[in-house]
Order: sequence, then structure tokens, then C-alpha cells
Amino acid sequence: MLRITIHEGSKAQTIRLEGKIAGPWVEELNRTWQSLAPSLGSRELHFDLSGVAFVDAKGRQLLREIYQKTNACFLADSPLTQYFADDAMQQSPNHREEGA
Repeated sequence: MLRITIHEGSKAQTIRLEGKIAGPWVEELNRTWQSLAPSLGSRELHFDLSGVAFVDAKGRQLLREIYQKTNACFLADSPLTQYFADDAMQQSPNHREEGA
């Protein structure tokens, strides 16, 4: 199960995630992100991962794609959630810049 909560602010929108980003919940997060993206404007996007217990391969790929498109900020509060954040900020092997 995955709980998704959106906090709207004047300078940033925060998506708080709690549970597991896996299986059908990856698509639910993608739908949420797709519906939120047009309203971002100049605001930053923050992902609060502090309540995340697990991320499967498809979930990690989605977080990477969102990061690549938005340069989102990830909030983490443990070694596990910091790992998820660091993994999302890694450049995908399929999207490497030339000469990198």
C-alpha cells in the first residue's frame, strides 16, 4: 500500500509518500505526478520519502524520471530513505550525457 499526500505551498509542492512504491502503486504515483506537473509552474517539487519502506525497480525508475525532469528535492530521515533518494538522483544508464 502507498499513501500519497500533496502539500501545496507558494514556493514548493511536496508529495509525501508513505508505504511501498511497488507494483500497482508505481502507476498510481505516476498518475499523481502527471496530474500535478502542469500546476507546478515555477515552484519546486519536493518528495518526502521519510515514510517509505520499500521501492521496487519500476518505482526507482519513476523517481529517476521525475528527478531528471524536475530536479526534485528528496527529503529523507534514515539511511534507507536516503538510499532511495540517492538512487533516484543517479543518472540512468540509458540517459547518460555524451562524454560522461
